[in-house]
Amino acid sequence: MAAPVVTPDTINAASFADDHVFVSKHRDPFIVKLQVLLDRAGISPGVIDGYWGDNVQKAVQNFQLSREEVPDGQLSATLWAEIAQNDTTPVITQYRITQEDVAGPFAPSIPSDYREKAAMERLSFTSPSEMLAERFHMDEDFLKALNPEANFSVAGTTIAVAAPGGDVKGKVVRIEADKGLAALRGYDAAGRLLVVYPATIGSSDTPSPTGTVEVEGVALDPTYTYRPDVNFQQGDNRDVLTIPPGPNGPVGSVWIDLSKPTYGIHGTPAPEAIDKTFSHGCVRLTNWDATELAHMVKPGTTVEFLD
Repeated sequence: MAAPVVTPDTINAASFADDHVFVSKHRDPFIVKLQVLLDRAGISPGVIDGYWGDNVQKAVQNFQLSREEVPDGQLSATLWAEIAQNDTTPVITQYRITQEDVAGPFAPSIPSDYREKAAMERLSFTSPSEMLAERFHMDEDFLKALNPEANFSVAGTTIAVAAPGGDVKGKVVRIEADKGLAALRGYDAAGRLLVVYPATIGSSDTPSPTGTVEVEGVALDPTYTYRPDVNFQQGDNRDVLTIPPGPNGPVGSVWIDLSKPTYGIHGTPAPEAIDKTFSHGCVRLTNWDATELAHMVKPGTTVEFLD
């Protein structure tokens, strides 16, 4: 099957068809549109990349749950109409790169070794394209594919970007960390579902907590203390290390501390890997989802882990 043509125009013009064939190995203009509209509805699909996969299907299921519908994850004309909600605003728009965007500072590279990370001043973005992709909730490779001729390091360059939703407003008083659906859901005091995020939740070797814990505090742009005797050992590093802050740090841009020692909800330097790799027992979100959630919780917010 030939790969669909993916351009800003084909994405903005895409719509649901009953005979649409979802092919996970090809980017699809309709999937890009679906991802952006789910993001606008407060149901995060993770990175916007144009691929049909588990995170998109689970976002569809969580959208159905938010409407108290059977979460079968199957798209239909009726469900598409609910998701689109007559939203005619283009899902791909233009953005003009500013001098501030290209000013940095950017890290030349991010080492994998924690001791080398600890020696750095900051674990910054490595390029304007990485920074811009995160700002617009996009996969960096997709951003580059959508703008094949663009020089992201030149101020004044106009690029095509996703137009996701703004941050959801409200107070989350209860969180469900759903291990089965690999999702984190946030509810307000009236029991309304405010936000849903794809999440990496623990692993068989380092499982997440069970039962209910509470949020104890929030740290934005946190440093990370590596303690191999308490958590896990990375490589040959056996000493306690303080790793500097930055979006490419081990816990990304946010740490939401939980009442079970050493556990938290946090960001990630690899948003494309959410729900595709295991965490070390914590709940890992994209940096933008973790940042949105951080502004909606406070100490005492309950977090229930569901098997």
